[in-house]
Amino acid sequence: HCLIHAKEKPFQCSDCGKTFAQRSNLEHHRRLHTGEKPFSCADCGKSFTQRYNLECHRATHTGEKPYSCGICGKSFASSSNLSRHCLIHTGEKPYSCGECGKSFTVSSHLKSHGLIHTGEKPYSCSDCDCGKCFVYSTSLIYHQRLHTGEKPYSCGECGKSFIHGSGLRRHHRVHTGEKPYSCGECGKSFTEKHYLITHRNIHAGEKPFYCGDCGKSFAHSAALRRHRRIHTGEKPYSCGDCNKNFRYSSDLAKHLR
Repeated sequence: HCLIHAKEKPFQCSDCGKTFAQRSNLEHHRRLHTGEKPFSCADCGKSFTQRYNLECHRATHTGEKPYSCGICGKSFASSSNLSRHCLIHTGEKPYSCGECGKSFTVSSHLKSHGLIHTGEKPYSCSDCDCGKCFVYSTSLIYHQRLHTGEKPYSCGECGKSFIHGSGLRRHHRVHTGEKPYSCGECGKSFTEKHYLITHRNIHAGEKPFYCGDCGKSFAHSAALRRHRRIHTGEKPYSCGDCNKNFRYSSDLAKHLR
């Protein structure tokens, strides 16, 4: 324990060189390299590197969220998630990067951010022939699901599954109709933040997406992709009855009428 106060980190990972103040933290970290997941869920068999992660996972089966925010009432499966959430209300970001000044609500986010400046990518995929590496351990975990096909986040409404929890949260808005991102200019609302950012280009008159073939510019990247089909000849929409292909989904819809 005294090593924490002394800021000494004598326990080093032989794979990536990362150091730790406590041996137990090194042992937890080593599982990222070995792939060991000793803590298994009795309900679904899913395994985890740490017991705490298993306990949080169990809440997906029980639906239990015992930790509630005193300000907005939102509930969480773990106390740590509640603590992070509370910082949204206070606006507090106590962890600042010495390189660029960017601030974070959680110390682990600052540590991960620091790798951007060093260029270090300590997490390697053992399945990739190209030896793809990542800055964040979570990025490696998500990437590995591309190999395994694992999609652990399932929608209770329609059963659709996702690699990321964030993907499931966005998908839920299809069922709820929630559009939390509103334009201050016209009041139009969107399900995702990046749609709002792109929409704002209309009001600003900005058209940052340029066609390399003809120089025409667009406010949306999606509009540029559709336009590019004129040059490439791509017709991705096919009629199931006559096999005729169309450049745009709207053209296929007209054809089907």
